[in-house]
Formats: sequence, structure tokens, C-alpha cells
Amino acid sequence: MKDKQDPSGRQVFRSPSAIVVWWIWVLFALGNLIDLAVQGRDHLSLVAAFILLFVTGIVYVTAQRPKIVADADGLTIANPVRDHRVDWRAVVGADPTDLLRVRCEWPAGDATGSRVIYSWAVHSSRRRQIAAEMRAQHQAQGGRGGAGIFGAGGGALGFGFGGTIGSSAAPSPEGDPLRLDPARIIATITSRADMARLDAPAEPATAPVSTWDWTAVAAVVVPGLALLVVALT
Repeated sequence: MKDKQDPSGRQVFRSPSAIVVWWIWVLFALGNLIDLAVQGRDHLSLVAAFILLFVTGIVYVTAQRPKIVADADGLTIANPVRDHRVDWRAVVGADPTDLLRVRCEWPAGDATGSRVIYSWAVHSSRRRQIAAEMRAQHQAQGGRGGAGIFGAGGGALGFGFGGTIGSSAAPSPEGDPLRLDPARIIATITSRADMARLDAPAEPATAPVSTWDWTAVAAVVVPGLALLVVALT
């Protein structure tokens, strides 16, 4: 799990496997662009070069950009082309679907505003969720140690499928360095949100703020348009 924390308490969660994919693609694309620059002299080579640039933009926004940043003032959820800034006091919960879901509420006049924000940085497959729930049920029913078909601390047939989501009965293992642990991220988010409310109970929560990352948009749109122009000429 890619979890960095600096002395100020800022934590960054991003998928190590996505970073690996990004750098593998960068090396592949760079090698091919150099080859095309040296040997390519025709229209097809130009089209191939813009295809590489277009795909590089897509890989950048989907693999390199997504992350979650937790700092003293709030939570930042960076998705492919948008950033969401959330006041800690507005965070009322977090849970996994296919993507990590952060639920927000804040006072809006006489009513309460609400919003759900999904993070592309944290994925949780349905199979992993089912396996975690089965393991939690097994332990809650008396996980008395036994290494039957459900091994202690493992998933079905003894295979570990990752952490238990939304349950403290079966903490997730730390053994997979290329996978983010949704349970740990959820615990971090909820604990920091609770602390923020305790530190300033009189301060009302503010609504989340979403902004476009125009660099990310340009990374896909510019080579995409250039590819379209070159392919049609």
C-alpha cells in the first residue's frame, strides 16, 4: 500500500500497481517514439506517434493521477480529470463499492446538504468484498482457530483475498505491497474526520469543492484532437 505521511501529518494514498503500470507505459511509449523519430518518415508513422501520445494521456489520467490526500485541513480526492476538496467536518462516512465512496453532509440554511464522492484511487472488487465478509462471519461465529476449509485469517479455500471492509472482526493483511487496503484508508478517513469534529465542535462543516484539472484534460484532449486531424488528412 502506498501510504506516505510527512511530519505535518499529510498522508497520500495511491495505488502502487497503477504507478508501476504508468512507468512501464512511459518507457514503452518513449522507446517507440524514439524509434519513430529515427526511422519513421511517412504518414503512418505520424499517426502511430499521436496514438502513443493519446494513449499516454489516458494512462496518465487513469493510473498516475488518482490519489487520496489527507492533511490537517481536509481530504483531497484526485480523480482522472477532477479534484474534490472535502472539509473533514463534512465527512460522515466512507465505504467501499467498486470504488471507495466518501459520504459528505453539511448545513445548508435550514436543511442539510449531502453528496457522495467516489475515489478512483481505491478499487474493491465484488469478489474481494464477498471473501472478506465470509471471513468476518466465520470469525464472528466463533473463529476458534481451526484451519478447515476457511483457514484462520484467510479467505475461502484458505486463500487471503484482502481486508475486511467495514468490519473490525478481520483486519486486512499487510502482505500485498501493490494493493491499497480499503479498510485501512476508511479507518484513517473516519478517525481524522472524528478528530476534526472533536477539535472544533462549534464550527459548521463546509460543502465540498470540485475543480477541473485542466492539465489532465489537455493531456487527453490535445493529442486526441491532433490524432483526429492527422488521421483525416
